[in-house]
Amino acid sequence: MNADDFRRIALSLEGAEESSHMGAADFRVRGRIFATLASQDEGYGNLMLTLEQQADFVRELPDIFLPIHGGWGRMSMTHIRLAKATEDVLAGALRTAWQLRMEKNTRTKAEKKRASRLSS
Repeated sequence: MNADDFRRIALSLEGAEESSHMGAADFRVRGRIFATLASQDEGYGNLMLTLEQQADFVRELPDIFLPIHGGWGRMSMTHIRLAKATEDVLAGALRTAWQLRMEKNTRTKAEKKRASRLSS
């Protein structure tokens, strides 16, 4: 797999759009980032996961997944080694990050709606 495959699969997810963050391609759903290609020059795609999901991916496929170095990794941002990933693994990882973002978007929208009703 490579950056073009990452882009193709990310954009195949419902509602996904490509944008740019700090000069690097990112992939958003409902305006929020779920993955980036900020590390494509090093052969990585980046996924926004939970710490539990990150740990599961790294434990199951340590040759393919690793936490991003430093604070980003401690916040669950995860590299996927594109050259070592199969299409199924890459698609599953992107789908996981996309689904997490969709769930967060839904919770945030509901919380804002609830707060609006309480303040009225």
